[in-house]
Amino acid sequence: MKIKLFTLTVLALVIVMGMIMPQAARANDAKNGAAIYAQNCAACHGADGKGSIPGAPDFTAKDGVLKSPDNVLIERITNGFQTNGSPMAMPPKGGNASLTAQDISDVLVYMRQQFGVFVERRPSR
Repeated sequence: MKIKLFTLTVLALVIVMGMIMPQAARANDAKNGAAIYAQNCAACHGADGKGSIPGAPDFTAKDGVLKSPDNVLIERITNGFQTNGSPMAMPPKGGNASLTAQDISDVLVYMRQQFGVFVERRPSR
């Protein structure tokens, strides 16, 4: 009887903790990132990542913007950024306020895979 009561108590605790603890973040999803890039980024940055408007950075350049650490790029995507010499700034979240932190992480994973610029992944703050 004591073992059953203990087992039920532990099971109840696990269920309750599962309901109040946040869900673990899902793994980064380059496929989701590709869709987000196509819908929100490609108009200015080009489907090939080379930039399709004056001032948009070339993501394929080996010493380009994608050499920056993830936390820097995530901050720039999230809050917007104006590249030196660009006539216009990128709006926060590329102009799509509905993008989540996970979406932004996914698009960065896609960009690094698609445009071949890899750096040491650092956690965002």
